[in-house]
Amino acid sequence: MTSDQIIQQAARMTSSHVPVPQARIGVFGIGLAAYWPQFDGLKERLEGYQREVEAQLRQYGGEVISAGLVDTQPAASAAGDLFIRENVDLIVCYVATYATSSQVLPAVQHVKRPVLVLNLQPAPQLDYENITTGEWLANCCACCVPEISCAFARSRIQFNVVSGMLRDDPRAWGIIGDWVRAATVMRALNRSRIGFLGHTYPGMLDMNSDPTMVSAQLGAHVELLEMDDLEVRVNAVTPEQVEAKKDEILSVFDIAQPGRDKISMPVTPEAMDWTARVACGLDALVNDFDLQGLTYYYRGLNGNTLEQLGASVIVGNSLLTARGIPCSGEGDLKTCVSMFVMDRLGAGGSYTEFYAMDFVENFILMGHDGPGHVMISDRKPVLRGLGLYHGKRGYGISVEFQVRRGPITILGTTQTVDGRLKFLVAEGESIPGATFKIGNTNSRLKFALGPAEFMDRWCAEGPTHHVALGIGHQRERIEKLARLMGIECVVI
Repeated sequence: MTSDQIIQQAARMTSSHVPVPQARIGVFGIGLAAYWPQFDGLKERLEGYQREVEAQLRQYGGEVISAGLVDTQPAASAAGDLFIRENVDLIVCYVATYATSSQVLPAVQHVKRPVLVLNLQPAPQLDYENITTGEWLANCCACCVPEISCAFARSRIQFNVVSGMLRDDPRAWGIIGDWVRAATVMRALNRSRIGFLGHTYPGMLDMNSDPTMVSAQLGAHVELLEMDDLEVRVNAVTPEQVEAKKDEILSVFDIAQPGRDKISMPVTPEAMDWTARVACGLDALVNDFDLQGLTYYYRGLNGNTLEQLGASVIVGNSLLTARGIPCSGEGDLKTCVSMFVMDRLGAGGSYTEFYAMDFVENFILMGHDGPGHVMISDRKPVLRGLGLYHGKRGYGISVEFQVRRGPITILGTTQTVDGRLKFLVAEGESIPGATFKIGNTNSRLKFALGPAEFMDRWCAEGPTHHVALGIGHQRERIEKLARLMGIECVVI
């Protein structure tokens, strides 16, 4: 499955998937004003090429803010003012022909946004024996790209160059499309509100997070919530809402019979009613606080009401995750960020950890208890009743499935000793075979490295023990997102 097919598939996941804001792409073409009176029609021809570029950027989901063809230093300054007013996320400099770098730098210098320089030649080859100067100038975009790159580098402006052909170049346009999609994810993350319900699982030192760090480095807001905020909404749920939610649950999940594990239990009507009620309360919580993500954990005490709530959020949070509102357990805010990124890339993003190494078939079993991204399951996911949650208080209904076969990506978000967020990425494959039937998501994942070497390399980067597991190979887009946001990204 190609990346574009994955994106299209994600768009079809559910009709209620949260809308993703378009990236605002500031576009300006460049040329030299001295050429226009010398070569009739050259400017108009280049403006036509720029319109083609802008149309393609819109096809990739970008909202284009065009400054037109910039050919003087004052025009470049005006373009920069436009991009500041319009609060663009990414600037695209389309190199139409030669231009001096002094008429390019002002368009980006004060905007403080990353720049994508497009070195796209209209003709695949020039007629060397018969070409005219005017025709050459319509194809000499490569001439000034090194000059512009030098000016940007010396001005500490983050930039990337994409070279290729204006038309019929899947490589170049695939890269450009990835940049637009990465900018789209960045805009969504910059404006997201992530709820933190309860607290981090006690003792998990890698899970501890600083909400200010998340706001400062990602732009996301962390809304601190109490279990009481959920309780009051669960108590307000009507019988009609419960019945509608039960219908939704049964349309998404099958019901598993008790398995061999001694903690496996039937899914009783009473448990289904309570689970549906809590799911409705979670919907109200998300709507009332305008959340685009949720991380949660509550330890509970002696079966009290809040413990019963905390033990019954798995199904509701799985449905929310499928709608594009990623929900991570154990109060893992950083992995909620990873899940958010993977979801907005159209890859799913299921809450996952390392389960076991298989040295016979050379794969790593990965999964987790609690919610999962059911839309990337290999088949209809199942609900399994559990008499206890290992390592946690309470009991109830849990979710079980495997991620579908084919290419996968795992994304972990950790932080460095100096408090900087850091992405860890690995691409692999979900392979067929038996997995646990214990009310957990779990999948067989094979990476390029063997299990032992992979684990050594992964752990050397100081990761958290959770990741977001998504479908498709997403490394290149994640790397672009990390570059746009100034986040370190390590590929294993």
